[in-house]
Order: sequence, then C-alpha cells, then structure tokens
Amino acid sequence: MATFPTPPFLDQYLQDSFILKAHLQEFLHLDSETLETKLEAQHREIADLGHKDFDWEQATAFYSDKVGDLYLFELGAWHLASRDYIGDTLRLIADHAQGRVLDFGGGIGTHTIGAALCPQVEQVIYCDINPINRDFVQYRAEQMGLSKKILFCLEVPPNETFETILAFDVLEHLPNPSQKLLNFYEMLKPEGKMILNWYFFKGFNQEYPIHLDDPQVIETFFRKLQSNFLEVFHPYHITARCYRKWN
Repeated sequence: MATFPTPPFLDQYLQDSFILKAHLQEFLHLDSETLETKLEAQHREIADLGHKDFDWEQATAFYSDKVGDLYLFELGAWHLASRDYIGDTLRLIADHAQGRVLDFGGGIGTHTIGAALCPQVEQVIYCDINPINRDFVQYRAEQMGLSKKILFCLEVPPNETFETILAFDVLEHLPNPSQKLLNFYEMLKPEGKMILNWYFFKGFNQEYPIHLDDPQVIETFFRKLQSNFLEVFHPYHITARCYRKWN
C-alpha cells in the first residue's frame, strides 16, 4: 500500500484524529472506560434501531430525533478505527478544496475540520440535520480555534454557492440521492469541485438497514451523476471520488 505525503496542517489528524476521543469524552461527560464501551457497542445499537424504527417516509425525523447521540459513537468508532483511510480522504480534500466549502451531512466533523485547516479555504459551512452532531462539531471547532472559519446550519440556505462541496457517507441515507446531486450542481460554482462517496448496500446480513439499495433509484443516481459531472482522477485508494461540472 502506497504512503502519500501529508500537508503539515493535517499532522494533528495523524497524531490523534483531531483530538476526537478527548472531544467525545468531554462533550458527553463520560469517563474513558464508559466511552470505550459505547464505542464498541455502537454499530449494533444503530442497526437494532434501524430494524425497529426506520421508515423512508420518516427518514428526516429518524436522523434528527430518534438517532440522538448514537451516531456520535458509530462515527467516532469508524473514524478511530479507519485513521489511514480517512487520512487519505483528508489528503484528497487538501488537494482540491478552496474558497467556500459545504460539508453536507458533516457527521462528527472530521472532514469539516480538515477543510477548515486548508490555507486555500476561506470558510466551511457544516450542515447536518442531527442537532447533537451539530453541537458536537461546534464544540470541536471551538476547542481547535476554528470557530471563525466554520459556520453551522441544519439546512443549506437558499441560493448559496460554493467552490467545493463535500458529502461523505450521506447519499445512501437519502430517499432521492439524484435530486441531491442536482441540488449540488446548482450550488457548485463553474470551476468548483465536488468530493463525495456512497454505499448503496444494506450488507450481506442486513447490517445497514438504514441504507438505500433500490436498484432503480441507484441507476437513476448514476445516470444523473455521469450526465452532469466529470470525474477528476486522484491517486488515493479510497471510495471517495472528485468531480467537476461538464463544461
């Protein structure tokens, strides 16, 4: 596996994932042992909740109200266990992000923080419908001295435009990801870049009950993607892809 160079402003991520464990422990007022226990149990609890309560017609309410702080533990465990993989995602962001950046469905904020640390980025808009996620990332921004560079919202304000759009591990949670692509197209400036990934798969044993896997919806998604955006090559061994608009 290739080892890629890291910009100096991302060095802290390689040391401690932008102080993620400490931020979780402090924000949630947990001792270290309790935090470790919750991180270990995270995926099972989310899957159980999804099997029990998830309904595509009520998806927004599920993510904003029912999930609560479970996503902090699930995403925290994933980010801590996948440091090298996410490190390459941050390198990709550092290569292409500039100007005003939208991090749509920003989760626990790792990509928001990485983008905000890029010298060529002026401002990052963090958007997530889960208010606990938003409060946690706002806490992280304050702790890292990035409050002036990161703004927070539950929904993207109308008529906003961006030089860069990020959307990681979120499209498979939307009932109509094709429409979101079209929204991104309208928001992205002519020379801008869009970096995103997806996982349209419920798992071999239904491990991901809250993921979209409808074949027709997925085919429509790829048709919209390929007709509106051109992929920009990158060297990293990750699922994230970079795109620009067709000229």
